[in-house]
Amino acid sequence: MFATEPALPSERNEKSLWIALALTGSFLLAEVAAGIVFNSLALLSDAAHMFTDAAALAIALAAVRVARRPADAKRTYGYYRFEILAAAFNALLLFGVAGYILYEGWQRLREPAQVQSSGMLVVAVLGLIVNLISMRMLQGGKDKSLNVKGAYLEVWSDMLGSIGVIGAALVIRFTGWVWVDAVVAVAIGLWVLPRTWLLLKESLNVLLEGVPDGIDMGALMASVQAVPGVTGLHDLHVWALTSGKVSMTAHIVYAPEIGPDELLKTLKLLLADRFSIFHTTLQLEIVACEHSVDGCNFVDHRHKEPSSQPDQAAARQA
Repeated sequence: MFATEPALPSERNEKSLWIALALTGSFLLAEVAAGIVFNSLALLSDAAHMFTDAAALAIALAAVRVARRPADAKRTYGYYRFEILAAAFNALLLFGVAGYILYEGWQRLREPAQVQSSGMLVVAVLGLIVNLISMRMLQGGKDKSLNVKGAYLEVWSDMLGSIGVIGAALVIRFTGWVWVDAVVAVAIGLWVLPRTWLLLKESLNVLLEGVPDGIDMGALMASVQAVPGVTGLHDLHVWALTSGKVSMTAHIVYAPEIGPDELLKTLKLLLADRFSIFHTTLQLEIVACEHSVDGCNFVDHRHKEPSSQPDQAAARQA
């Protein structure tokens, strides 16, 4: 049978995403209009972040729905990986927005424009309130799902953007330094870039089936090899299917006098208790099987390896 355990994130996270999307989407149009009316690049940059917030939340919700589809004969792991694709897409979206803000900010620094600070201040304060509520809704799931973490990061960056816009509006109001509007916009863009890179890096690590953060491969290997009866370990692979869902496969060489059932139980408990790895596939061997140089393929000696220049007849027979 195919695995059908519940997908991540949870239904609670889905409800939080819906509330955050409703708040963000409702305020987005007002902020865009205000940025145009008050001629504020900082406000428009904050609106751009608000747009990516809404897009990120919508994508995250779609990922939740798709990830709930049960496993089938074509996708035996189900659709868990879809949330990682959503997180990677959100990171790329943030890169694009940050690049646009930096470009527009540079243009404004070269040619400063007049800004209506009072209206800019009011809209930014309202945006900050919306961001704080959305962050509160998403906070509980950000450490359990890269998908939710991506949406949370979007809202968090927009929250800081709102704070920056408020500061810029106050400075412009009392000093008349309109160039501060562009400086704040550029600062928002520069702040977003490194955090976006971290999100993209985490997403790519999952997509490339890299070792999840928090798993010490050296400690894992040492722990397994220290189990009484284990004489060897090879073809070890540890990866994450999605956030919080780590999998492991390995070939375990053991002494003939050790009972394989009891050894398997001991190894599973060790991996679960010490490394929080609950999805394991362990092949127990008395004699280590031979693998290819890359360690990924079983070497089958039943078929003679072809020479470097085989003739056509031999190739047809093979």
